[in-house]
Amino acid sequence: MIKTLKTALAGLLLAGTISAAAGAADLPARKQEPYLAPVTWNPWMLRVRGLFVVPNDGSKVYAGAPLALVPGGKTDISNTLVPELDITYFFTKNIAAELILGTTPHSAKGAGALAGLGKLGSVWLLPPTLTLQYHFTDFGAFKPYVGVGVNYTVFYGEKSNALANFQVSNAAGVALQVGFDYMINQNWGLNVDVKKLFLRPTAKGFLPGPVPVKAKLDLDPWLIGVGVTYKF
Repeated sequence: MIKTLKTALAGLLLAGTISAAAGAADLPARKQEPYLAPVTWNPWMLRVRGLFVVPNDGSKVYAGAPLALVPGGKTDISNTLVPELDITYFFTKNIAAELILGTTPHSAKGAGALAGLGKLGSVWLLPPTLTLQYHFTDFGAFKPYVGVGVNYTVFYGEKSNALANFQVSNAAGVALQVGFDYMINQNWGLNVDVKKLFLRPTAKGFLPGPVPVKAKLDLDPWLIGVGVTYKF
């Protein structure tokens, strides 16, 4: 009797094992999901632009000893087109700081009552500018931004023409900015950028005599840039 029970239990266990194996074989195989590496967010961005610099021509010119205002005396500052590099660091996906680097040559000519003097002199400008920006991120590939910051312009390489000992003082000012990136893919895009610098240095020199001359230059240039964006 015991032997018969053992034989029956063994048969039941064997049947259960075969049934479970058959059921497992009927289940669909679980698809293994591919491994996707986590996307890391890099805060750095570079831009290279062609920059068109358009200074204002406002100025007040003083001459003589003591210095006196020259009625109708003005200066005409040349426009220029130069390359420019900027480096942007994103604190968040909306807030960033941008450092703008470039240098531009300009010449000054007499205008108004001083037109007969011709070219007064020439100088190079190194105007590093740091802006704090807000980037809008709700427009897909089109990414506009606005910024405000500070500029400190160093004048160097002065060359004298009508004015002997031509010199321009360094100056600081406020910078306003608006622009946009249009991203072609995750890394590359096109950029358009416009900045307004409020920059009012002092220039001085001597006319033959010698007659001291001093000019308050309201340069306040527009910086209009078009270029390429690279987002790391």
